[in-house]
Amino acid sequence: MIKKNTENNTELKLDDLCEECQKNDESVIHNLILTGFKICKSCRVSKTIFPI
Repeated sequence: MIKKNTENNTELKLDDLCEECQKNDESVIHNLILTGFKICKSCRVSKTIFPI
């Protein structure tokens, strides 16, 4: 699903693609709502344990 903003001509892509590992996962949308980042559950755990 793509939502277009006509004011600034920007697009917000709402898909299940993780920005870190490029895998499709349902948890990406959940983490986007909770944290503001498009990352899957496994990438979120690895970023929490190893924050570098």
